[in-house]
Amino acid sequence: MMEDSDAVAKARGGDPDAFRVLVERHSHALFRLTHRMTGNEQDAEDLVQETFLRAYRQLGRFESRAQFRTWLFRIATNCSLDLLRKRKRREERCDSVDAGSSETLAWLPSATLEPDRAVLNREVQQRVELALLQLTPLERAAFVLRHFENSSIDEISSALNLGQSAAKQAIFRAVQKVRRSLQPLVSSAP
Repeated sequence: MMEDSDAVAKARGGDPDAFRVLVERHSHALFRLTHRMTGNEQDAEDLVQETFLRAYRQLGRFESRAQFRTWLFRIATNCSLDLLRKRKRREERCDSVDAGSSETLAWLPSATLEPDRAVLNREVQQRVELALLQLTPLERAAFVLRHFENSSIDEISSALNLGQSAAKQAIFRAVQKVRRSLQPLVSSAP
């Protein structure tokens, strides 16, 4: 199996098969990241394509001292943040809330559950989705990278172009907001 560094070197040399290996290796993780950030499957697919297009165009600028995955996450995060900013500006211009995005962030286990557990599971999922939508784009990116993608603080600070303390602060603020959103469920749980 070709390592990322080998595939990047071959792709820089013009080998399309090497870049295809990178796409196949990282597209699923990028989709998860962008889907969790945007809450929309079609947007996530578009963002993955945009990420790889930008990566291909900027492959010569990739510095091998960083992990290729971290570099891709940074590009995907920036693409997602750009889309979220455009959405916000469009919503502000229209002066309405976009109710068209009813897709879910299906990240909780989908195994067959007892009916009462399934209801609680769905309610928790809806609360987390709502909480994520209330976060600033930076907080959402930091939260998703940390708690869904298990990225390290170094990787998050690199992906978001922040210092480590700023990355930690963004994660902390996001966690606090999500906890407040889930508090009613925790308080009423048997």
